[in-house]
Amino acid sequence: MYWITIRTTNLRWEAELMQQVLAAHDIPSRILDIGIMSYLGAGSPAALQVRSPDQWTALLLLSSPEEEQAGQSDKSDYS
Repeated sequence: MYWITIRTTNLRWEAELMQQVLAAHDIPSRILDIGIMSYLGAGSPAALQVRSPDQWTALLLLSSPEEEQAGQSDKSDYS
């Protein structure tokens, strides 16, 4: 079974939070450090991976609601 990177972030704690959301839905995931370890609380880049059969479910769980995305595009038109 293959692992697929679905998100990368500059802060490991964000990846850990996303991992907790996936764990709540029984989706196995793992975090890979992809940069220099944190120094003085600055954080470290990380990648969140899931198994290939869970890719689309995980992406849907971690995505923003469609209404929120539509509302953001409407606001940018009037700025």
